[in-house]
Amino acid sequence: MNIDGKQAAAELRATLAKEVAMLKTERGITPGLTVVLVGDDPASQVYVRNKVKQTREVGMVSNEIRLDENTTEEELLATLAKLNSDDSVHGILVQLPLPKHINEETIIATIAPEKDVDGFHAMNSGRLLNGEQGALVPCTPQGCVILAKRHLGDDLSGKHAVIIGRSNIVGKPVSILFLQENCTVTIAHSRTQDLPSMCRQADILVAAVGRPEMVKSDWVKSGATVIDVGINRIERDGKNKLVGDVDFNEVSAVAGGITPVPGGVGPMTIACLLKNTVEAAKIYSK
Repeated sequence: MNIDGKQAAAELRATLAKEVAMLKTERGITPGLTVVLVGDDPASQVYVRNKVKQTREVGMVSNEIRLDENTTEEELLATLAKLNSDDSVHGILVQLPLPKHINEETIIATIAPEKDVDGFHAMNSGRLLNGEQGALVPCTPQGCVILAKRHLGDDLSGKHAVIIGRSNIVGKPVSILFLQENCTVTIAHSRTQDLPSMCRQADILVAAVGRPEMVKSDWVKSGATVIDVGINRIERDGKNKLVGDVDFNEVSAVAGGITPVPGGVGPMTIACLLKNTVEAAKIYSK
């Protein structure tokens, strides 16, 4: 069974549109997201265009700042300082990757935590780890949990979630989110002994390693829910094809539910970005 990320994202956006309308009517607040793009990376331009379009569709203010590839780190920091002090901007997103001469950690640390709708700031990471209110949670991990619940229901208690990958962007935060859902969580990675055997224990298997079609059918327990975070471009039959970290055709035969690539986690990531912006407007607006 395919777990339809496009439909789940559309439903979340419909809910957010209602919340945005209420914020406008009841509090006079229109949530605003500003996306900063440095350089002209084609993939980043597509992502930014989609984010801007969907932000406006739910009734929010969407602004885009495009900076030249040769923009200095100091110039980008100055731009962020202005956005941090602008009360009409509730969410700030700096599209990654950045040019090599700009330190991403420095940039992420400069964004005001209450406007960090990517959820990458150390303050938000700490709040998430401690289970504190007001944490802005990374978007892809949020989407993973929503899609798992879409297939399994809201109560994930007791499920064994195995996460392949330990990145700060997906692996670590998604493990915390599944712990908060009362799952038993195992984080696996490149040095895990007998990785296929570990994966076969999973009721929920999240693949986030960036290796095309690494997860095969004999890695997956019959009936398991598989969330594929991978986005990889490969050449096949003379064509450029987008695939995940899971061999979709193989694993579909054994999984109880699986997210496709594209059309799975990707749409949910953008929808959760909008959700974070609305949450930031509700919590932090002056």
